[in-house]
Amino acid sequence: MKIYFAGSIRGGRNDKEFYLRLILYLQQHGDVLTEHVGNQGLTFIGEEGLTDEAIYDRDMAWLQATDVVVAEVSTPSLGVGYEIAKAESLGKPILCLWRNDQNRRLSAMIGGSRKIKKEAYDTFEEAIKAIDRFFGTLI
Repeated sequence: MKIYFAGSIRGGRNDKEFYLRLILYLQQHGDVLTEHVGNQGLTFIGEEGLTDEAIYDRDMAWLQATDVVVAEVSTPSLGVGYEIAKAESLGKPILCLWRNDQNRRLSAMIGGSRKIKKEAYDTFEEAIKAIDRFFGTLI
C-alpha cells in the first residue's frame, strides 16, 4: 500500500519528531512516499535544491499514485490543507489526526467534510490506535 503522509513543513516544524514517529509506524502498513516530512534536518524553509514547481509536481504525482493519505493537522499549514483537498477530490481515503488541545479547534473545512476521517489524540499510543482503526476500515 502506498501512503502519503502530510505534515507541516513551511507552516512550522515544532512537530517534526512526532511526524517521524508516525512515519516509522505507518511503514508497517505500507510504503510512505513522503517520508522526508519526518526528516529532522528539514526546517521551515523547506527542501533545499528543489524549486517550488518541482516540489508541487512531485507531490501531485505522489498524491495521484497513493492509496491513502494520513495527515497530522495540529500545526496549521496551507500546504497540508491543499494536499488534503486534492486527495479528497481524487477520492482517496483520508485520515486527519490532531492533538486534543483546548486552545485550538480543528478547521471547519476539515471537520465539516464527510469524506475525511478525523481523530483527536492525546498520546502517541492513541494516534497509532487511530491509524490502526483507519487501516482496518480499508480491508
